[in-house]
Amino acid sequence: MLKKTRKILGITCLAGLTLLFLDFTGTLHLYLGWMAKMQALEAALALNVVVVALLAVATLIFGRIYCSVICPLGVMQDVFGWLGKKSKKNRYTYSKAISWLRYTMLVVFAGALFAGVGTLVQLLAPYSAFGRIATTLLQPLWMMGNNVLAVVAEHYESYTFYSVDVWMRSLPVFIIALLTLAVLAVLAWRNGRTYCNTVCPVGTALSLLSRFSLLKVRFDKSKCRNCSLCTKNCKAACIDFKAHEVDYSRCVVCGDCIDSCKFGALKYTTGFNKTEKKKEDKEANGLSRRSFLLTSAMMATAAMAEETEALVDGGLADIVEKKAPTRTTPLVPPGALSLKNMAQRCTGCQLCVSECPNGILRPSTDMMHLMQPVMSFERGFCRPECTRCSDVCPAGAIKPLDAIEKSSIQIGHAVVAADYCISALGEAECGNCERHCPAGAIEMVPVDPNNEESNYVPAVNEEICIGCGACEHLCPVRPLSAIHVEGHEVHKMI
Repeated sequence: MLKKTRKILGITCLAGLTLLFLDFTGTLHLYLGWMAKMQALEAALALNVVVVALLAVATLIFGRIYCSVICPLGVMQDVFGWLGKKSKKNRYTYSKAISWLRYTMLVVFAGALFAGVGTLVQLLAPYSAFGRIATTLLQPLWMMGNNVLAVVAEHYESYTFYSVDVWMRSLPVFIIALLTLAVLAVLAWRNGRTYCNTVCPVGTALSLLSRFSLLKVRFDKSKCRNCSLCTKNCKAACIDFKAHEVDYSRCVVCGDCIDSCKFGALKYTTGFNKTEKKKEDKEANGLSRRSFLLTSAMMATAAMAEETEALVDGGLADIVEKKAPTRTTPLVPPGALSLKNMAQRCTGCQLCVSECPNGILRPSTDMMHLMQPVMSFERGFCRPECTRCSDVCPAGAIKPLDAIEKSSIQIGHAVVAADYCISALGEAECGNCERHCPAGAIEMVPVDPNNEESNYVPAVNEEICIGCGACEHLCPVRPLSAIHVEGHEVHKMI
């Protein structure tokens, strides 16, 4: 029952979170959004005390079930491991814990959080790695499948599906996601939970609690025949059948060992014997110091989001690629409050990027702040009525807000480059930016007020401009718009 229950719950969580990232309509968030908020690191950064407490209590009672049930990256590795077992059964062996590597990675992770080295944090955080893979590699395939269905449906005069643009948000992040998937697949296929028990900081942090869990997989020595099947089926390489010992800091309570034992020598119980107690007391030395590191890491900072890449936008009949301007200050979504808050809380999970219906969020390509979301308006603008990113953020990097609040938040202001403006240069009468500004912050004024035949140029009222990017997106000038938005380090209400 343990293995079957774990499989059902694990597959449910993996499927639900994958669909959450694949869904570009935003409808599934109403039903599956809670799964993202159950992730350990994101809950800690969002100061979600209830979730953090529940995960801690669950670990103290059941062991590291988080890693085998709730964490999508852990369940994904189990899928690869299952494929590996199809090619060769009884493939695993026992190995001692590489404690120096595990705790070094945890300390490095905590240090990166404190120092704001977001790239390192996002490379190590498990949920962020899974989100990167789902958004960058799987969502485009999902969208292409949707587009095929849209063509078929249109042929039968049905509009159940609608076509969407499929585009690469960031080549560096695509390469990182591909490498991450390849490394995890190879490690899991060959050795099971290598990543979880040597690299993953969340797994190491939970291992500090799982040593003391109430329920554990325990040996009944009187029934054991030393057949080694438990060890050969342990994906965490944590069962020493010769010594009849289980390393509970690495055990993810998958139940494979119990299922493989033909003599009933392994049980998931609350029993406790002196040998195990002596071993755990020894392993507990120095726990206070590591627990302090864990607590500090959970409350520390991630990295600042930075500049983004340019992508294609259709604006004119003569298709010319529109490029992103060089912004002095990066733009982050309304609800982020400030660049500092984004740096403190964002884990780069890509959920807001995958859910953005306007195509303006994408992972930063700056090496110091890779994978955190930034805004750019080559494909659309931030519509005042849309609050999707704030609705889905599990880490508190983008605070929840309603449409009325959003329309009053100034994330930046528009800046005019008159040398590029076709109206100011007298090439054509335009005024696109004035007509489409939802805040009414742009007015076309004469270049020379004393000349009645003077050309007109946009003038921006920075006091009421909210930085939505409608002007930048709808400006017909290519490749760089004649008007662009500069971000504000601290957002304000207007």
